[in-house]
Amino acid sequence: MQVALIGATGFVGAAVLNELLQRGHEVVALARQPEKIAAQPHLKVVQADVMDAQAVRSAVAGSDAVLSAYNAGWTNPHIYDDFMRGSRAIAEGVKAAGIRRYLVVGGAGSLFVNGQQLVDSPEFPAAIKPGASAARDMYTELQKEHSLDWTMLSPAVGFHGGSAAQAQGRTGKYRTGRDEPLMQADGQSGDISVQDLAVALVDALEQNTHLQQRFTVAY
Repeated sequence: MQVALIGATGFVGAAVLNELLQRGHEVVALARQPEKIAAQPHLKVVQADVMDAQAVRSAVAGSDAVLSAYNAGWTNPHIYDDFMRGSRAIAEGVKAAGIRRYLVVGGAGSLFVNGQQLVDSPEFPAAIKPGASAARDMYTELQKEHSLDWTMLSPAVGFHGGSAAQAQGRTGKYRTGRDEPLMQADGQSGDISVQDLAVALVDALEQNTHLQQRFTVAY
């Protein structure tokens, strides 16, 4: 397939880019700073600002699907507003380009424990709450979207750049769930490497699964 990828320079996006190319897809990567993405076969890098729906439309036109690992930056003091604005512009641009298949990486904060979303729990880390709240609200808006065959992937609760699971690299193995976190046998929160998160996302693309659904993954 020809796949448009947003967020290819980020932690998750770089892993998704590698997975797509390994599987032989043609990738169009949207980037505000194209020089940050190394040239590779079957990769076209297009300069585009994801805050501009028309720029997104032009960049993704002709693709079979759009994958978004967009993140407004965890240290960005305006992360909530920027994330929502960018997410809305991306969805608008994808629709304007006439592309139905849209897969997006969200957050674990919208997963439910005992009927409450994690981001609303008193124990949720304050430092990441604005970004997690934006990812949750983006998911709420996606659920009302019927003109896109959307899929949202929520990482495992234990997922982050420095987690122990990252040392496992790509195993190609994972469990899937829907709206509640996947737990380990010892009762601890599940985790997954960024490479296997990318495997799960590209599997959903290729197998055309989880249409208009959210799913989560963990080991």
